[in-house]
Amino acid sequence: MSGSLAGKVALVTGASRGIGRATAIALAKEGASVVVNYVSSVGAAEEVVKEIGANRSVAIKADVSEINEIMDLIQQVVKKFGKIDIVVLNAGLLWQNGALNNIDENAFDKIFQTNVKGPFFLVQEAAKHIPDGGRILLFSTSLTSVSMITPNYLLYVTTKGAVEQMTRVMAKDLGKRGITVNTISPGPISTDTYFVGKTEEMIKLQRTFAPANRIGKAEEVADVITFMASKKSQWINGQNIQINGGMTVG
Repeated sequence: MSGSLAGKVALVTGASRGIGRATAIALAKEGASVVVNYVSSVGAAEEVVKEIGANRSVAIKADVSEINEIMDLIQQVVKKFGKIDIVVLNAGLLWQNGALNNIDENAFDKIFQTNVKGPFFLVQEAAKHIPDGGRILLFSTSLTSVSMITPNYLLYVTTKGAVEQMTRVMAKDLGKRGITVNTISPGPISTDTYFVGKTEEMIKLQRTFAPANRIGKAEEVADVITFMASKKSQWINGQNIQINGGMTVG
């Protein structure tokens, strides 16, 4: 298989749908073998594997908010492919009812376990099997820097702020081995998750946030991730890559 990622092994969490699905397929088109991680959507995950080809892809079920399942996932990947060159930590929990008075301890713990604790320990475990020059891509959101954010995103954005700080420090640590660690921060992207709980009026308004007056596409995020996974991005490390069509600038 030819391509800029030929011979590479990529692990994409939450890869059965949305941005994760688009990313898995984009990485495979560039020659990578891809692990399609999922937590419940086995049918959708198998469809991704079918599209890529079973000779270069495998679906592995694991809840990447649970440390024991993280350990098992990494072991399965290494057993199958022998290494992990690219880690894309797409899986996460979106919380849209997080105004201060609505947050209890259970909600706080659940979203931090999924969005912060899980990615932290997955990187820790995966790094043992990433050759020098590998790539790690975490996920935040453009909401961490946009000024018109509403209070209901308080808990979600708090976790993503933690991810951005993890990225800055991990980039220094793993950069000694030529492994780059960066964060991908999409704006509104047309996925199933994005449309949950939104009225047509809300969607119409959010289209206006970008100068092009539209919502982004999952494939547009996947294209950036594919570049970040390649050799061409070697000198980009510790950065927050915002993909939002100009919703935030500067």
